[in-house]
Amino acid sequence: MQITPFVWIVTIVVMLAVLIADAVLLARRPHVPGIRECLVFVALYVAAAIAFGLGLHIISGPGPAGEFFAGWLTEYSLSLDNLFIFLIIMTKLKVPRRSQQFALLVGIMLALVFRGIFIGLGAALIARLEWIFFVFGAWLIYTAVNLVRDHLRGSSEEEVDEAVGGPVMRWIQRAVPSTGDFREDRIFVRSNGKLLATSLFFVVVALGTTDVMFALDSIPAIYGLTQEPYIVFTANVFALMGLRQLYFLLGDLLNRLVYLPLGLSVLLTFIGLKLIAHAGHHYGWDHHLGFDLDISTGISLLVIVVILVSTTLASVIKMRADARRERPVA
Repeated sequence: MQITPFVWIVTIVVMLAVLIADAVLLARRPHVPGIRECLVFVALYVAAAIAFGLGLHIISGPGPAGEFFAGWLTEYSLSLDNLFIFLIIMTKLKVPRRSQQFALLVGIMLALVFRGIFIGLGAALIARLEWIFFVFGAWLIYTAVNLVRDHLRGSSEEEVDEAVGGPVMRWIQRAVPSTGDFREDRIFVRSNGKLLATSLFFVVVALGTTDVMFALDSIPAIYGLTQEPYIVFTANVFALMGLRQLYFLLGDLLNRLVYLPLGLSVLLTFIGLKLIAHAGHHYGWDHHLGFDLDISTGISLLVIVVILVSTTLASVIKMRADARRERPVA
């Protein structure tokens, strides 16, 4: 798949235009979005992703399109976990609901920047070091084990504690003069001729810290499904667009997707093993084992869909069972 510089430029320009339009609309009418508004925006972004994937199928064939859909679904599911952490951060830092939209918009922009950097680094490493797939695979399996461990402990707050009250945040809080409160959607204000950070600034720093940690997981994961940087980039962009509206749409429902961490751990383990198998294929392990180690895109996409559907259904069943138990007996 050959991607010309012109295609890259058009893609980035369109992405920036959407983000800028989103930011301008939010600045003109700061508000807490309703369910109808959230549903419309989420549906539009999902439809845009599907249309893009179908366009890839028409222009480049089923291979690249399958890789895009597999990458998009994986990144979207990982982003849901990211949203859950965002929800905890917002709660811990007592962010007013009216200010959460702006904080999420900045957080998503930071996520795009960090993922763009890691996508470039990943592509450079893959082009020069084929054995890096072993490292990526091992890292994803390690991440999967940590997800299971956190789920069994009943807590996902270690990352949040690090982002909200870790040494980096404590140093920033000491170094940056602040107002100690929120001032609507303003990150900095001027008081008595002195520039001060509002509490929203520290929320943005906390979200940025978690974005870095999630990029370390999500980029190796998608490189396990495709080695085409353009597909990696566009899958990430479409997965992140609409997350702000999805945050308000799901709300407390994020807490009820109880099996999401387990589903993600299975997904990351599968992709981690796929990465290791891909590296093994490169080094000729197939000849010694007697079968092809490379897993096709079609099988990967099927496995991803089965894992995500099973996880969602199991969470819904658990949610309904809990609701029945909590219902008062007449």
